Amino acid sequence: MHPSLHPASDRRIRIPSTLLRIAAAFVLFGTGAQSASAQQATAEPGWQFLVTPYLWVTSVTLTTKLPRPNLPDITSHVDFDELLTHMSWVPFMGSVEARNGPFGVFVDYMHAPIRAGITTRNDLFNSGSSTVAMNIATVDFLYRIVETPQQRLDAGIGVRPWGIATTLSLNAGRLPATKLSQGASWADPLLIARYHHELGSGFGLTVYGDFGGFGLAAHTDWQVVGTIDYAIDSGIDVHVGYRSLNVNYSTGDGRGFNADMKGPLIAATFRF
Repeated sequence: MHPSLHPASDRRIRIPSTLLRIAAAFVLFGTGAQSASAQQATAEPGWQFLVTPYLWVTSVTLTTKLPRPNLPDITSHVDFDELLTHMSWVPFMGSVEARNGPFGVFVDYMHAPIRAGITTRNDLFNSGSSTVAMNIATVDFLYRIVETPQQRLDAGIGVRPWGIATTLSLNAGRLPATKLSQGASWADPLLIARYHHELGSGFGLTVYGDFGGFGLAAHTDWQVVGTIDYAIDSGIDVHVGYRSLNVNYSTGDGRGFNADMKGPLIAATFRF
């Protein structure tokens, strides 16, 4: 709550068999849990679709690792209250979920083109500016382990493709002024959990978390989201909350990105 990525590597990511075994365990555990509890609600048959446009007013800190050893890491930063004024083009943020019984597929996509000032942490260059285009998707395959009138628990596996392209303009310091472009694309396997609890009077609380990377692409890739939800009617919910998304990625030739994105979000979900 992510258009084409800009490939800079043909590195292929394979989800290990361990993740598949974990997914199977989720299914087996969920089947047993539903059979053992007479209080659990029976999911309605047929497909249900949930469309959620949202606005994530995030602060962005992006450290770009350059492949040349004589060049420092470059850090770009935009505070969340500056984000909308630092957009270099129109952003897009939204998600779609399809559910059938206990099974669900969730897709989230964000495109964020950002202009930012940069720091170099030494005097080789005298700061500068950057243009960053970030394309981030999350695809989750979920199984509902618990469903009662008061709470729901989903778990599953997923993948998060990343595409980051940067153009860095470095002002002269001890080294002459330099303009550099760097990009990368990769995909990280994920383990996922999502919990919702009804608070009464139309209000609810939802907490989502995923963790991945595992050194197969990124070293670490994780996200947490928490929202307070309110049901306007049976077809529309609104959400206010906080989201944090973080990744640490590098390649063998010294290129890489560390991204830290966090801030408040508002959203509305439409059911079909």
